[in-house]
Amino acid sequence: MSELFDAVDALVASRSPLPPPEERKRLRQAHGLTLDEVAAALKVRRATVSGWESSKTRTEPRPPEREAYARLLEKLAELYPAPTDTATPTQDTAPVPETFTGAPAPAEIRTPPSAQASDAAATITEENTQTRPAADTVTAPAAAARPARTARTSPTSRRPSAKKAAKKTTADAADPRFENGPLAVVDCEDGVVSAYCVGGLVLDVPAKSLPALVDWTLTEAKLGQARLHRNGRDADPVLLLTPAVLERYGLPAELSQEERRAGRLKDSHKVVKQIGKAGLQLTQRGFGAWTRVYREPEGSKRRCVQLCIPAWGALPVDEWDNKNDPQLPTMHGADLARFLGTYADRVMTPRGTTAVTGLELMTALRPPTRAEKDPTTGAFKPAFNDDALTRLYDVVECEVPDEHPKLKGKFARHHQRTPAEMLMEEPYNWCRQLTDDECMQPYLVAIDVNMAFAAAANGLTVGLNGPTHLTGNPKFDSSLPGSWLVDLSHVDLARVFGRTVDVDRLPSPFTPTGEHPTGPAWYATPTVAYAVELGFDVKPIEAHVRTQTGRYLDPWYKRLRDAYVATMADLGVTTDMGSQEFLDAMARSKDVDPTLALVLKAIKATAKGGIGKLRQRNRGQVPYYEPWPALERKTWRPDIRAAVLATVRVSMHRKMMKTAAAADVYPVAIGTDALVYPSPGPSPLDFLPYTDEGKPVPGTFRLGVSPGMVKHQGTQTVLWAEEQFETQGGVFNVANLIKNDPTAGEGE
Repeated sequence: MSELFDAVDALVASRSPLPPPEERKRLRQAHGLTLDEVAAALKVRRATVSGWESSKTRTEPRPPEREAYARLLEKLAELYPAPTDTATPTQDTAPVPETFTGAPAPAEIRTPPSAQASDAAATITEENTQTRPAADTVTAPAAAARPARTARTSPTSRRPSAKKAAKKTTADAADPRFENGPLAVVDCEDGVVSAYCVGGLVLDVPAKSLPALVDWTLTEAKLGQARLHRNGRDADPVLLLTPAVLERYGLPAELSQEERRAGRLKDSHKVVKQIGKAGLQLTQRGFGAWTRVYREPEGSKRRCVQLCIPAWGALPVDEWDNKNDPQLPTMHGADLARFLGTYADRVMTPRGTTAVTGLELMTALRPPTRAEKDPTTGAFKPAFNDDALTRLYDVVECEVPDEHPKLKGKFARHHQRTPAEMLMEEPYNWCRQLTDDECMQPYLVAIDVNMAFAAAANGLTVGLNGPTHLTGNPKFDSSLPGSWLVDLSHVDLARVFGRTVDVDRLPSPFTPTGEHPTGPAWYATPTVAYAVELGFDVKPIEAHVRTQTGRYLDPWYKRLRDAYVATMADLGVTTDMGSQEFLDAMARSKDVDPTLALVLKAIKATAKGGIGKLRQRNRGQVPYYEPWPALERKTWRPDIRAAVLATVRVSMHRKMMKTAAAADVYPVAIGTDALVYPSPGPSPLDFLPYTDEGKPVPGTFRLGVSPGMVKHQGTQTVLWAEEQFETQGGVFNVANLIKNDPTAGEGE
C-alpha cells in the first residue's frame, strides 16, 4: 500500500500548482534572490529559471524540480503576499507593473510595489548626490516603463531607498563601493548634468568641469565592478559622455581630421590642461574615444575613471550597434545605461572595443599573479599563477605575421610565405560549383554555428609557457599544443567512409580554402590530431610545442556562454526547446527587445574579437618589421589563436562528414562559421538528418541556442545564386550573403 501512496504523491507532485510567470518573478525578487541562487538550489541552469519566469517562452518545470520550485514559491508567497491594490495576475491577464523595468538591474532584481510603498518616504542625505527620474521623452520599450519626471526637492535628496535595497541583491551591490552599478551615462539637459545608472537610478552630477566630474566619480558616485577573480582587480568606473555633456565640459562634438589620425586631442587643448592642473593624469594614449583619467593610487587602491565617448567612435557599429539602422545616436541615456550595464553584468565592464574587452576578460578570469606571503619576512609579494599566461616568451617564426620583427631580413619584402614557412590556421572560406542534381533543388539554406570561436575554446588545451623546438622527425603527441611541420597530402578522406560519402563535394579539413594539401605544411595540434582521428599515420618533420599546458580559456568560454544563453533567454529562446520551437522563437526574437539585441551582438563580437586579439597585427602605426605595442602583452599568443581556429574548422568538418554520411547532403559554400546547403525546402529541417524518433543524428549539425549548435541564418533560391554567379562572372562564396537578419555580422 505504501508503494501506491508513494505513486500517488509523485503524481500529485508532478502537477504541483504554480503561480503565473510574472508572480514567480515577483516573489523571487521580493526575497532578494537572484536567478543564479534559485538555479543552484534546484540544480538547474540559470536560463531554465529565467524561462520559468517568462510569459513569452511558456516553459514549465518538470518533476522532480517542479515540486521543489512549487514549495519555494509557496513559502515566498506567505512572506510576500500580493499587493492589495493590485490583483495578482493570471496566465491570461496583464502582469503586475514593476518600477524601472525599462532599465533592469544587472541581476534582474526589482523591488515589488509593496516594498516600494513602504520605503516611499525614505531618503539618504549624502552631499551632492541628488537623483531624479529619467526624462519622459524616451521611446519604447524603456519609455513606457520609466516613471515620468517629478519635481526636484532638496539638493541632497536621493530616490527612495527601495531601489537601493533592490540593487543590493546583485553581486556588485553586495559591495557598498559599487552600489550604483558598474557605469553611468552622463548627459546634460536644461543645464543640469545627470548620470543615468543601471536599474533606472539617476544621479544629479554637481561637477562644473571634467576634472571635477572625475573626482566626483571617485569619491561619491559609488560606481565600479567587483573583480571577477579573487586574484584580479576591481573594474574602474566607466562614464559614457553624450554630445550634450561634451559641450557642457568644453569638449568638441567630434575630433578634427588631424585628431582622428592621432586618435586623441592635442595636449594643448584646454580640457587636457585642466586635467593636468587638477593633479590628474592621462595614460600614454592621451585623451581619445576611450580615455583613462587617474590620480596616484592610495596604497593598493586604484583611483581611475574610464571615459567612453561614442561621438568620437568609441562604440563602432560593427561591434556595438546596428550598422544598417544605428540606434545608439538616438538612444536615451537610461537606455544606454541599460544596454552597457547589462553587458557589464554578464560579460564585464567595457574596456574599449569588444575585441579589447574580450582579451581583458581572459586576464580578468585568469590573473597572471597573486599576492603571496613571504614566510620569513611576513611581507606580501607577487607570485605567478600556474594556470595563467604570466610572461613574455620568445616567438616562433612560422607562427608570426609577415610584419613581425623576427622576420626582418628573412624574406624579401613582398615574399609570399608558403604553407611550409607559415602556420596558416584560419576559418573556412570555401565554395564549389553546384552539381546538376543540386541545381534542381529550389533553395539554398544557410546555417550558422552559434558562438563558434567561444565553443572551440571550450576544453581546449593550450600552451602556457614558451616554445620548445623538436627536430629529427619527432613523434606526434596530441597532448602538446603547438605547431607541427608535417605532410598530410597522403590523407584520402574517401578511405574513411568509403563510397557512402562523396569527398569531392567536401572541403579538405586541413586548409582554410578547402584545397587538398600538396606537401609539408605547418599545422596546429588540433589539425594534426584530426588526421590521426581519421585513422591516418602522421610523421612530423619538426615542431614547436609548449610543455606547460592548461585549459586557459575555459572560464572565458563559460562566462561568454552564460552571457549569450541568458540574453537569448531574455529574448524568448531557451535551451530546452525542440528544433521547430527553436526556429520559431529565433524568428520572433529579433523584435522582442532592440536593446537586448544589441547586447547579444556585443557578446558575439567579444568572443570573436577576443580570439583575434591574440594575434593583433601591426596597424601601420610603426614601420614594417618594427615592434608594435601589442607585442608587449603576455596575451599576444598567435599559437593559441591558431589552435582555436583550427578547432573551429575541424569541428565543422567532422559534422559535415557525419551529415553527408547520414543524409547524402553536402555544403556548397562555407564562410567562417556559416554553411550553405542545397535544400528541397526553405528550412534547415528540410535537409538536416533526424532519427526515426525525431532526434538529430548523433554527430551532425544540431539546431539549438547553445554555443556550438546551429541556427538558421537565411534562405535564398538556387536561381538567386545562379544570378549572383553570372553577375560576378563565376562561382564565389555566397555564404555570408544569405541572411534573413540584415543586422547579423560576418563570422558570428
